[in-house]
Amino acid sequence: MSRVARAAGHHRLPADAGPLLAWYRELHDGTGGRVSPLVGRTLETLGYDASYRLAPAEHIAPVPAWDDALRVDGEHLEAVRPVLIDVGAAGKGYLADLVGGVLEGFGVTTYVIDASGDVLARGATSEVVALEHPADATKAIGVVPLRDGALAASAANRRAWGDGLHHVIDAVTGLPTAGVVATWALAPDALHADGLATALFFDASPELLARAGASYVRMFADGRVESSPSFPGEVFA
Repeated sequence: MSRVARAAGHHRLPADAGPLLAWYRELHDGTGGRVSPLVGRTLETLGYDASYRLAPAEHIAPVPAWDDALRVDGEHLEAVRPVLIDVGAAGKGYLADLVGGVLEGFGVTTYVIDASGDVLARGATSEVVALEHPADATKAIGVVPLRDGALAASAANRRAWGDGLHHVIDAVTGLPTAGVVATWALAPDALHADGLATALFFDASPELLARAGASYVRMFADGRVESSPSFPGEVFA
């Protein structure tokens, strides 16, 4: 990724990169281009850089359009120009899935992986997970049973460093999102749950959610809470 950020060119992807970038393309298309792995330079200039400067630069870098900057075929990546790729919207969930695959390779079939906001559970164990209120960590807006699936949560108050500055970037406007303040997505695996937790900050297409076999809850800035009809938990708010 550091080489792609420095120069345009043709790069062979690691074997496990294909599913992650393919899912990103679905997220991108299913949100009208608002979810993109090309927000890295924008985040950097907004202050969320490698040194955690946490102060916006004088010029905020726009998010390049995917088809203008990047070509991905599952095995190779072609960068038309240098781009700073950020897979934070789904990468942590994918890592949880990969760790689960390692456990299963050693014969462990019942486990829970808590990846701080992303939880993957497999086997007979059933966990009841609280949905943390984004404005008060001592409260929950609901609970959901988790068994043989994944739950991912995202909130604009996490990784926030100033008024209106946080890590969920709208790739169309190049600005942090507003309106939705927290999301929770349930899916069969953590890759899809994590990506959808970001997509739900926007108007994700119903087809995107259906293909992932997902259900969700999200909270708006005015306190309203919306949940999908298939959500198996209980919402208090």
